[in-house]
Amino acid sequence: MTSPPKSVTILDTIVEEKQREVARLPQRSLSVADLKAALEARGGRRDFAGALRKPKSGAVALIAEVKKASPSAGVIRPDFNPVQIAREYEAAGASCLSVLTDEKFFQGSLQYLKQIRGAVNLPLLRKDFIIDERQILEAIEWGADAVLLIVAILSDAQLKRFHALATGAGLAALVEVHDEAELDRALNAGAELIGVNNRSLKTFKVDLATTERLASRLRSSPRTTQHATAHTPLLLVAESGIHTHADVARLAQCGAQAILVGESLMKHSDIAAKTRELLGG
Repeated sequence: MTSPPKSVTILDTIVEEKQREVARLPQRSLSVADLKAALEARGGRRDFAGALRKPKSGAVALIAEVKKASPSAGVIRPDFNPVQIAREYEAAGASCLSVLTDEKFFQGSLQYLKQIRGAVNLPLLRKDFIIDERQILEAIEWGADAVLLIVAILSDAQLKRFHALATGAGLAALVEVHDEAELDRALNAGAELIGVNNRSLKTFKVDLATTERLASRLRSSPRTTQHATAHTPLLLVAESGIHTHADVARLAQCGAQAILVGESLMKHSDIAAKTRELLGG
């Protein structure tokens, strides 16, 4: 008896497109030394994790997202000016920025990353679907201080290698998880910056209880990673589904030290005012 065919999710579709994109990049293998050299040639880095540990405003650090569109919501902000948005976020108290660079599904661009780096002083995350180490080099060359590693689309070997390359070079690596099994894989890879995505990338259903559940697991689990030390405690970032200051307070109560917010900020007519409201200002 044959098994029923596996349904194709939007995540599967995005990864297939990403595979085609990276196939067009020049073939090369990369070392930590290569990435360090690229970072030095760019002019150094801004401390992404450090900024999250010392929020600019409020008790929880905000990673504010520059995001024009998404597969689930379509175009979120038609009057999209990435540099202006980044400046508003900075002025309103964001600690870091997340910049969408996926073109086909999120209408992002690496150019936005470069433009925003020249306009603000905040650390920048390249928000994309990293499936190849050459994308980490791209992130450095275009201005990122951190990369997103999504556990759901990486093997254990890829996750460990990409994390080691990024952090060894001096970048931060925000390792995104959706459930307990992915959290365990992230910890085993040495992750110190854990992002809990409250949105299922398979169904797009959002539930803030996801962060609460995984935060509880983190508190009750011994630290088993070789990279974890008393000097670099885990930092928990809650992602998706955050619309009000009450949401922020709820997530802070369970142990989130930072939040990543895009859609609710980008949809608001006054981005700066909504940013201050989220942070309790």
